[in-house]
Amino acid sequence: MDHGRRLRRLQALVAESKLDFLLVTHLPNVRYLSGFTGSAAALLMSSEGATVFTDGRYIAQARQEVQAARVVIDSKAPALAAAEWLLGQGNGGRRGSSRPSRTLGVEAEWMTVAGRDRLASVLRGKAKVRPAPGWVEQARMVKDAGEIQRIREAVRLGASLFGIAKKTIRPGVREYEVAAAMEYEARRQGAEGMSFPTILASGPRSAIVHGRASDARIPRRGFVVCDFGVILAGYCSDRTRTVHVGRPSKEGRSLYAAVLEAQECAIAAVRAGVTAGEVDEAARGVLRERKLARWFTHSTGHGLGLEIHEQPRVAAGQRQKLEPGMVVTIEPGAYVPGEWGVRIEDVVVVTASGCEVLTPTEKDLVVIEA
Repeated sequence: MDHGRRLRRLQALVAESKLDFLLVTHLPNVRYLSGFTGSAAALLMSSEGATVFTDGRYIAQARQEVQAARVVIDSKAPALAAAEWLLGQGNGGRRGSSRPSRTLGVEAEWMTVAGRDRLASVLRGKAKVRPAPGWVEQARMVKDAGEIQRIREAVRLGASLFGIAKKTIRPGVREYEVAAAMEYEARRQGAEGMSFPTILASGPRSAIVHGRASDARIPRRGFVVCDFGVILAGYCSDRTRTVHVGRPSKEGRSLYAAVLEAQECAIAAVRAGVTAGEVDEAARGVLRERKLARWFTHSTGHGLGLEIHEQPRVAAGQRQKLEPGMVVTIEPGAYVPGEWGVRIEDVVVVTASGCEVLTPTEKDLVVIEA
């Protein structure tokens, strides 16, 4: 990862703005810019350069991981250490020594009111605290080749867990037993962890969009929604497949076929230049024609990378245009409360002429004999 290039781009944005400094406190953003993976850090950026602040637990780690920025070790909370360091720079702001007060931009999306107040108390009026644009999140939307390769590998590992699910899902087995088998296999293959708590919802619970694996027993007949992902080398994967235990009814097969068609139409709509809202409408339109739109209660997808949910959001009305290198999920679904639910999800990379589906694409309805 070329952290130096990322920092230089951000440095140019700070230099062109009305800010003298930018304080980055959201840990995934700190990692994206500097490579530092510790659990306590802040990055202070000015037109002069970048400094990563962390504490004594990470002396060796920070010096190993951070190559394109300075490292400061301090016993105080990283953001407060950065504020004190800023004060000690005297006239280090880019506007020169005659300027009595400088402006510090903060990631308002990620900073609490209490955190801002603590920061202001350290600065003692010698620097104004202002919300900064979401520059880092905007940069993270478009993945470079190294990031795409890491996501590809995470997707490949995550996809392999579906085989464990198919072997483990049986009537009477508890949902968390299936999730545990999948998660054990993920760690056995080298995953750092799961991207999110594994969703495994069976029977009537399949209508719960985010139905985390519970102690419910899998019924003798019904859909089972399996939504899972892993973290590998810092990057997330995400995949959903829905299986049916026992012979599905004609109505059940029709529901599955409608969701599959919606998902395939949305994937076909993905290409550089279209808006995220247009991709969402491609899926939603199919379900509307099938009289299922009222049961599609969430967005069609989302970006992913260092975090499981990133920009862009693939949802109704979203005007963000897709660009080559964006990585998004496509995951329409239909959920009838108290009865059943179906969701099918793949991860795709946007290209100039369409997209590349990273997830292995077998999507025929899997029927598990009761």
